[in-house]
Formats: sequence, C-alpha cells, structure tokens
Amino acid sequence: MRENDPVTSATRTSETPAPAVPPRLIATDLDGTLLRDDKSVSPRTVAALAAAEEAGIEVFFVTGRPARWMDVVSDHVHGHGLAICGNGAAVVDLHGGPGAHRFVKVRELARDNALDAVRLLRDVAPGTVYAVEQTYGFHQEPAYPKLHMEIPDHLLPAERLLADDGPGAGEPVLKILAYHPDLDPDAFLTLARLAIGDRATVTRSSPSALLEISGPGVSKASTLALCCAERGISHEEVVAFGDMPNDVEMLTWAGQSYAMGNAHPDVIAAASGRTVANNEDGVAVVIEQLLATRL
Repeated sequence: MRENDPVTSATRTSETPAPAVPPRLIATDLDGTLLRDDKSVSPRTVAALAAAEEAGIEVFFVTGRPARWMDVVSDHVHGHGLAICGNGAAVVDLHGGPGAHRFVKVRELARDNALDAVRLLRDVAPGTVYAVEQTYGFHQEPAYPKLHMEIPDHLLPAERLLADDGPGAGEPVLKILAYHPDLDPDAFLTLARLAIGDRATVTRSSPSALLEISGPGVSKASTLALCCAERGISHEEVVAFGDMPNDVEMLTWAGQSYAMGNAHPDVIAAASGRTVANNEDGVAVVIEQLLATRL
C-alpha cells in the first residue's frame, strides 16, 4: 500500500493492524455471530457479556433485526440496554423488556428515496418483490414469500405501501426488504448497489437473495459511530464482531474486529482478526481473552 492510499470500507489490509488500545465498547452482531444457530445465547456467552460490563466495557447489540425481534437478547442487556437495530436505522432501549422497547434514535428512509429504489431495482431485476419495515409496522407485497416470523399488517404493492397516504403514513420507514427468487445473493447485491447508487444504502445479511435497503449513509458503522461520539469513545476503543456483508463497514471502522469462523468472505477480508464460529461461542472466546489481558 502506498502512503496516501486509503483503506476502503470493504477491506482491511495486513498493513493496517488493529491498534492495541484497551476496549471501552464491544459491538456485536446477533444472528450468525452472538447467537447460536438455534437462536440461543449460550451460558458461556451470557457470562462473558456480564463480565465485560462488570469490567466497565459497554456492550452494544448491533443487528439487522427490527426492534420487535430483540426478545432473544432482552434478558442479557445488563447496564445500558441499548441496541442498534435495522442495520443502523434505529437505536432502541430494551430495558422495558419484550414489547416495551423505546426508540432513542431513528434514521429513516425517506419515502421518495424508497420509491426510487423500488423502481430502479424492478427495472434491472424483474421479479423482485418487496416488504416495508417501519418503526411499528411491517407490510409486504402479495408475492413476497413467508420469510419472517410475523403476519404482515398489509398486503399491497410497494408503490402503494410507500405512498404518502399509504398504510402507516405517520410512521417512519426504517428499511425496505427486496427478495428475488432466482438471482445469486452476491450478484443481486452488486446489481442493486449499482442501480440504486446514492439514493439508499443496500446490504444483505441473509443467505438467500434478500437485500436490506436503508437511508443514504445509514449503516451499522455510521450509527455506531454516532453512539460512540456521544459517549466520547473513539473507534480505536471499539471491538466489533460480525459474519455477513451488513457487518463489513462496522468491522472496518472498529479498532479491533473479528470475523466469525462461519463468516462470509467479504467479512473475513474486512476484519482485523478471526475467531471461531458462532456455535462455538466465538464472541465469548475473544471477550475472555480481552479481559484476561486486563488483569
């Protein structure tokens, strides 16, 4: 690497090692990372999270999940109880327990941008079907498959769902979900990013061809950076964990970052380190090592 070459948001080279700064915040993805494949949090991981907070290190759950799907970790929020949901679209206080979460920060996808993204992606990938995620609502097109754990509030074309007088017009749009039944997932992501450009942020966390479309500049990394700035925490003091493309920016931004043993190749390239798979408690393994070096 030449002296003035930047490190991109998609890669971290061996010439940019993670700084040896004591961590003040741990940021971890959930599915495929902190959670085992059965969606449980292992006793070892629960103990590691508690030990980190007892040592004065904040723990942030940073996920593509909507706030209402955070029940899997609501018993493990400990001191601060904050989570970044929807790939950075919302910061949520989980202290109230299941069904009683409170939105602390919302970074919405403007309806005009959402409509542009829908139309542009329909043009380049015919057959794409959509769902719309809002702060307190979930809607989908009739042809959208049953991929999620709830019944949608409305079944309508995306253009109608996103209209100014559409369902949930008074609630912010957090993200659009775009599914294609036939395209390769990575190829679909590349196609969508080229087509949509700067009108929205496009990523994916599913093994299927399911894309997640958020507001321009909205990502796990950018919202985490805002939360850290509010706390006076620098990126060098953050340790991050992830496994899928929606984690890449966060792993690149953090001073220390770990790809799970089950991670996507882009995630392995972005992270400064690697741990074992989610089913082997890879997050807990690293936390235990970090805490041992502080003794």
